[in-house]
Amino acid sequence: MNQKCPVAKFIEVYTSPNGGVYQCNRQNCFWLEFQNTTTFFPLRELFRFKKYVDSIDLEYMINDTSRSSDFKLVVFSHTDRCFLLNVESIIQLKELLSGAKYMVELNSEINYLLRRRISLLNPQKI
Repeated sequence: MNQKCPVAKFIEVYTSPNGGVYQCNRQNCFWLEFQNTTTFFPLRELFRFKKYVDSIDLEYMINDTSRSSDFKLVVFSHTDRCFLLNVESIIQLKELLSGAKYMVELNSEINYLLRRRISLLNPQKI
């Protein structure tokens, strides 16, 4: 991953056997590792991409007998990359992105509570 951004300092956000999501504080971005590729995402784009992946109708793909329903072309809005995914891969990607979103939100909540506690312990005099 460091070949893509040599000055980056990566922090693991979430990993699974199918890939990982890493945060780069120097570049203020995220990197998705999935299916032997690494893709850059600004934070908003990562959550927008997650929303798009979550909207894929797996039930339709499973129940539709046409060959075209066996795969879904998943396109990134901010880059020229794409994935051609089957149902199993879509489930794996959904799990990976859900785990990453949960960890980002959990980290934000913990930081908020810590800042709040510090401000309660050290009130500024007016």
